[in-house]
Amino acid sequence: MLDLLDKQSFSANKQSFSTNKQSFLLDKIQQDLKQTQLAKDELGLSTLRMLLSEIYNAKIQKGNELSDQDIISVVQKEAKKRKEAALGFRQGSREEAALKEEAELKVLETYLPKQLSDEELIGIVQQVITETGANTIVDMGKVIGAVMGKVSGQVDGSRVSNLVKERLS
Repeated sequence: MLDLLDKQSFSANKQSFSTNKQSFLLDKIQQDLKQTQLAKDELGLSTLRMLLSEIYNAKIQKGNELSDQDIISVVQKEAKKRKEAALGFRQGSREEAALKEEAELKVLETYLPKQLSDEELIGIVQQVITETGANTIVDMGKVIGAVMGKVSGQVDGSRVSNLVKERLS
């Protein structure tokens, strides 16, 4: 009888432990989904459902729990899709669809880290250029890699690329 109780308590502890491994960001997204359901916010609801679907797909692909950094990467990919879609819709004279994509982008941006200002990014790029001794456009890849390692998740890669190209030209 005692063995049975020990196994049950171990099983219960194991279950509670596995739920504690879930990332803070995923918990927040799931809580926000519930809030949008209660608020009957259709745009937020559909955006968060899509985001959770993409997170679960990434989890399946990885075959493991996702860290907050992994989830931020998924959010960044989805945000980039929204930016590109909005631009495409504008070029196709579909303003209403572009506005919807931008509204979804605003929802996604709430789960991204604060973006660095241009001044902060310029300082980091200058520091990396100095550290690596880069002085020509040939060194661009080395500089971008080092900068992205320092600012992961806080800056869009195209901003870094444009700034490094400008500094090395």
